[in-house]
Amino acid sequence: MQKIKFQNSNTIKLHGTTYKGYTVGNLPKRFAFIYDENKDQEGIIHWFNHKGLTYVEKPDNPWA
Repeated sequence: MQKIKFQNSNTIKLHGTTYKGYTVGNLPKRFAFIYDENKDQEGIIHWFNHKGLTYVEKPDNPWA
C-alpha cells in the first residue's frame, strides 16, 4: 500500500504523480466529459475522492 504525501492543503503526491484537490463547486470545466467536438478538447475522465476533495492529475504545463 502506497502512502499519500501531502505537499500542501490541496496538493498530494501519489506514485510519483502530483494531484490537485478540488471541492465540488470548484471542479475544472473539463471535468467528467470525454471529448468536446466544438473545442477539439479532451476532458478529465480519471479522478479519485479522498477526505472530501476530488483529486485530478495536475498537468506539467501550468497553462493547461
